[in-house]
Amino acid sequence: MTAAAKKNNRLATIVVSVVLGMVGLAYASVPLYDLFCKVTGYGGTTQRTAMFDAQAIDRDMRVRFAANVHRDMPWDFKPQQGTQQLKVGEQGLAYFEAHNPTNQTIVGTATYNVAPHKAGLYFAKVECFCFTEQVLKPGETVVMPVVYFIDPLIEEDRNLNEVTEVTLSYTFFVMDDEDVNTVTGR
Repeated sequence: MTAAAKKNNRLATIVVSVVLGMVGLAYASVPLYDLFCKVTGYGGTTQRTAMFDAQAIDRDMRVRFAANVHRDMPWDFKPQQGTQQLKVGEQGLAYFEAHNPTNQTIVGTATYNVAPHKAGLYFAKVECFCFTEQVLKPGETVVMPVVYFIDPLIEEDRNLNEVTEVTLSYTFFVMDDEDVNTVTGR
């Protein structure tokens, strides 16, 4: 094999490796970014906690609730309350309602975030419908609770001293048929 052929083979190997690496990173970027957001609270991603153990402090916080559906999701989805006022560290309970007005069973899943984004690290959900897939039969309506609190550690973050209101927002999506088959065991 000539020196030019060896160079060409080496260059082809490098190019193929770079392309395969880029494809691999493209597939891994979404779960890695999701993990990063959950760990750091970046982008308004809330924290999940298994139990409520915070002590309320004398700082008022208003929590606003927002509900959206993806353009492909035919459900009606709304919060049952617009806002709640509570102390930081106090456990809150809010309800969201979803209705399937169609004549077919639809499986949905919700994503969530908190605004302002910098407060996401301190917004903890104890129980939430977004942790599981929701199955609504034709005409079915379901009321779904969210148990949450704002971690008192927010008081130690000087960048959040001016924050007196946070918005918890959900968006429901139709699960893909492939995802539904995984959930239902088909």
